[in-house]
Amino acid sequence: MPHRINEKIRGVKEVRLVGDNVEQGIVSFQEAMRIADDLELDLVEISATVSPPVCRIIDYQKFLYHQRKREKENKAKSSRIEVKEIRFGPQTDDHDYNFKLKHAVKFLQDGDKVKAFVFFKGRSILFKEQGEEILLRFANDLEEYAKVDQLPKLEGKRMIIMLSPKKTK
Repeated sequence: MPHRINEKIRGVKEVRLVGDNVEQGIVSFQEAMRIADDLELDLVEISATVSPPVCRIIDYQKFLYHQRKREKENKAKSSRIEVKEIRFGPQTDDHDYNFKLKHAVKFLQDGDKVKAFVFFKGRSILFKEQGEEILLRFANDLEEYAKVDQLPKLEGKRMIIMLSPKKTK
């Protein structure tokens, strides 16, 4: 349990009481426990690092339920960024290039990162300049949708460029 409740709060003579249905202020631990018992609620230690510790009189199970619910909502709101890959050859023609460009725009608008690469097979590694030109043209054409994370870099038989979506407001 992340919080100490009721009798599990030990070694404390006084507590700072906060809550909706109680008089706020510093009271003895026994008085705070009596108030909690009278209201049929729990005494929950909210902050143990201050002196005297801050305690709240609440229904602990209800408190945990709402806390889990908030965490679940926050998890649902947080977005996962996926990396979509787009593959070119060193001699990719205009039609294929435009088709892949259209897909990249859609990926970026959906909030995904794009990893574009030129794959060199066999002797096509001789055309490194053409591969770099394709990737730079690709980054230039996507300028209004994306920012470049990593400029074209040759890794083995692949020349890779990374693009991230621009934040739209």
